[in-house]
Amino acid sequence: MDMAHTDIALKEAMTIEGALGVALVDIASGMALGMLGGGKELDLALAAAGNTDLVRAKLRAMEMLGLGGSIEDILVTLTGQYHLIRPLTSRTGAGLFLYLALDRNRANLAMARRRLQVVESELEL
Repeated sequence: MDMAHTDIALKEAMTIEGALGVALVDIASGMALGMLGGGKELDLALAAAGNTDLVRAKLRAMEMLGLGGSIEDILVTLTGQYHLIRPLTSRTGAGLFLYLALDRNRANLAMARRRLQVVESELEL
């Protein structure tokens, strides 16, 4: 994995209006391969592990239901935050996802989804 590209992608994601933290996460291990932002209110390593369970559960549900296709993104709406999870679709990014936490009062959800899609498309691993 190219850490320089990862760092650039994480920095780009943090420029999204309202961004609180971002992580690139390995679905197999639940480990964050890169993180930026966060803090005492948002433990990104813990969030990476917890959101891995969410992604795995959704993938299992899709398999049980016989749904084709793939997850484009998962949105979790909290009272004060949006959490966006975007599995990587490139061959080299398979098995990874981007996790972005946003301040709900400052974020434009449609714009954030679009910008995270662009970050994902430019991420070379």
